[in-house]
Amino acid sequence: MRNSRMLVVGVAAATALTVSVAGCGGNKTSSPASTTKSGSATSATSSSGPSSSAPAQPTDYTGLLIQATDINAPIQFNGSPPVNNPNGQPGVATTFSTQDGSHAIKDTIQVFADPAAATDALNAAKGGQGNAIKDPQTGSANVGTGATTLSGIAPDKSKGVLILLFTEGKAFVTLQFDGPTDSLPPQDFVNDVAQKQDAAIKKGLGG
Repeated sequence: MRNSRMLVVGVAAATALTVSVAGCGGNKTSSPASTTKSGSATSATSSSGPSSSAPAQPTDYTGLLIQATDINAPIQFNGSPPVNNPNGQPGVATTFSTQDGSHAIKDTIQVFADPAAATDALNAAKGGQGNAIKDPQTGSANVGTGATTLSGIAPDKSKGVLILLFTEGKAFVTLQFDGPTDSLPPQDFVNDVAQKQDAAIKKGLGG
């Protein structure tokens, strides 16, 4: 009888121990599961946040310009820092001038979507030089496509001006030569500068 009571007590104690261990094991299991779930939620929240991308930068066309050293003249020309997107149009512009400012070459390159748009810009520019030249004389040049020259005296009679307009692919080029009123630049000098500029555009735009 005494042995039976001890057996019952022993079984009861073992059962209690088993329940206690199972309970502890359940808590240990649920805690990591909860942590993992929380970690996944945090990761999902952070990855679903709004993605930010840098705004597209305008194309740098400064590489299309000739350099001051390309200008073959008895007097030295120096270039000003290039200006990107002149007049809000994709492209680049600079001015080459002598130290005393008596001669200058304004070089402007505008880059359009296609050659047809560049040709339209050239045709519009032919009749839009009234602010630069009074009663211009027109001519042609052997460079690019549609090359046209306009020459004469500035409206205020302060200088002589020759403007050369041409296209090369989708690029439209304006070269303005300013100098004394009594001596416009020689045609071979104008052609040399223009052809070097044309070559630089072909190289830069892959024409």
